[in-house]
Amino acid sequence: MGAAELRIVFIFVDLILPLVVGYGLKKINRLTAGQCNWLIRFNIIVIFTILSILSFWVMPLRAELIMLPFFGFFCSAVPLGIVYFFHLQKKFPDILEQGSYIITAIPANIGTMGGLCAFILYGEVGFAYAQMVGVFQNLVMLFVCFPMGYYFKFRSIHTDEPFAMGNLNWRSVFINWNQISVMGMLLGIVLYIMHVPRPEVLNMMFQALVHFGAWFALIPIGYMIDFSGLKKYYWSTFDLVPIKMIVTPAICYLIASLFTRDAVLLGSVIILMAAPCAINALITVRLYGLNINLSMAPFITTVGLYILVLFPAFYLFVVNGILPFK
Repeated sequence: MGAAELRIVFIFVDLILPLVVGYGLKKINRLTAGQCNWLIRFNIIVIFTILSILSFWVMPLRAELIMLPFFGFFCSAVPLGIVYFFHLQKKFPDILEQGSYIITAIPANIGTMGGLCAFILYGEVGFAYAQMVGVFQNLVMLFVCFPMGYYFKFRSIHTDEPFAMGNLNWRSVFINWNQISVMGMLLGIVLYIMHVPRPEVLNMMFQALVHFGAWFALIPIGYMIDFSGLKKYYWSTFDLVPIKMIVTPAICYLIASLFTRDAVLLGSVIILMAAPCAINALITVRLYGLNINLSMAPFITTVGLYILVLFPAFYLFVVNGILPFK
């Protein structure tokens, strides 16, 4: 089996299969919410940190790469701006539904799903690009999604009281173990600048950890899938599909093309900017007691379209020379 065919197999083995396994384990009561939380934290704190070190250790530093972290902001700002400009959240009468819709529109699943797809198509370089973009996505979750979750929950309870952000525990928001992968990125950059050679054995380790990380990240997502809310909110949230998976990557591609002509970098930007709704949105909505069923509907829709349609089509178009991103 050639490299191209093997990477197509990865789409099923590393993207679809762990979702099916996670959902199946929940149905037969072989996986608990606590175990899922452990998998998520272990993946973020340990596996993602090691992968960040290894990928940035061998990634050449170029001036045009400085723009990548800002796309973590753009891919959140574009859908948020569209939602507010057209008042799309107003179609929901309940304040908790409005909050869930807005928060679900903001973050994208760049670090996990986008990063894995970038790796399948472009290897370690694509994965490293995803980590750079993911830095700002983490900040968006902490600076935007968490305060929004608190705001909408507060408004649902205290309709007439003044809103105060001081009630948030800001220390726990900004200083926590979830940010340690950023330190891994910095360590990898230092090793690259100091010209420390990366041992060959770590190449195999990187390949293995990418697959382990995919399963550790996507099994909990499969566990969280709940089709009960899909029917009620499917059509009312379907507008997030073109917003997040067509309009946002198109705008971000045009912006990126102003700064670089690197085909791999531009292709990675498209893959990452079209990433589906993020598990971070579901975590935020659940954490602040908003409407989890509403958030689950576009999450399932965008994840399914991304895995089964969008990325496979983009992959085939690129490897066959139809799109110039190889």
